[in-house]
Amino acid sequence: MSDVLITAIIPTYNRRELVLRAVRSVLAQTLTVDEIIVVDDGSTDGTQAALEAAFGQRVRYLWQPNGGVSSARNHGLRLAQGHFIALLDSDDEWEPEKCARQLQWLQARPDYGMVVCNCIAVDPHTGQHIRRDRRVSLPEDGMVLKWVLREPALTPSTVMLRRAVVEAVGEFDETLPTAEDLDYHLRIAMRFKIGLLEEALVWSKEQPDSLSTLSRSIEDHLQVVQRYHQASAGVLSWADRQHGLFRAHRRNAFSMVYAMQWRRAAAHVAAAWRCAPNWSLRLELYAVAKAALMRALAAVRRSLFGARPVK
Repeated sequence: MSDVLITAIIPTYNRRELVLRAVRSVLAQTLTVDEIIVVDDGSTDGTQAALEAAFGQRVRYLWQPNGGVSSARNHGLRLAQGHFIALLDSDDEWEPEKCARQLQWLQARPDYGMVVCNCIAVDPHTGQHIRRDRRVSLPEDGMVLKWVLREPALTPSTVMLRRAVVEAVGEFDETLPTAEDLDYHLRIAMRFKIGLLEEALVWSKEQPDSLSTLSRSIEDHLQVVQRYHQASAGVLSWADRQHGLFRAHRRNAFSMVYAMQWRRAAAHVAAAWRCAPNWSLRLELYAVAKAALMRALAAVRRSLFGARPVK
């Protein structure tokens, strides 16, 4: 049996300077991370030379042809020797206590498979810091599938999980261009207890969807929720399953309003209305209508007055 306690897995692609910062945050942990695996998904920016110059043999560097972040994470998972596995995206960083606090949390709760923590999102353009409190959408610890189905968002860099969980649920779904982290979160929630350490121990770069990737992201998010809406039949109540589907359509309606794709926004509102298990949820759709009205009025104002100087 391996004597490696913790493995950190860092997928990267053409982020030479950022991955150096990510690795430094691992090496700065108050609890030594025994194994650091960087999986380079086909970088062409000198990542390997930079890592070797900075860290030598302290980092296990693996190169592969470009296959996407799921492929890179899976490469790392297959080779990881740690009893506990922590994920870190190459543009994120850990606070020094992150691994120690999460390991302590899991060791005190041997019936839990995974623990996440809060994070601070950093806007890459403005540098603004936004604390992401996961407890808002995950109000309890334990078998939390119903909550995860409603809000499956997961920041991989906040995760620590047991090797046994990876062995049980398998690897990330490489057929999903996006939302692979949502799928993995739900797959674990189907079988294992999940907990939250209510400390912000990760600095995560905020990556807003561009209009070019928004459509793909929406389709994948909905596909994942629909997959587990079906898979959780007999596990969750009808109302809980419908609530998850409602949230997915409502979220996508807001995204389409942001993109000013009005027909698609209306289609998601209609779908959310149909699958809502009660009237109180249907009333939440008025917020989408209000957002659409405000977005449309703003667009009209810009077209009419945008070129005029402000007096």
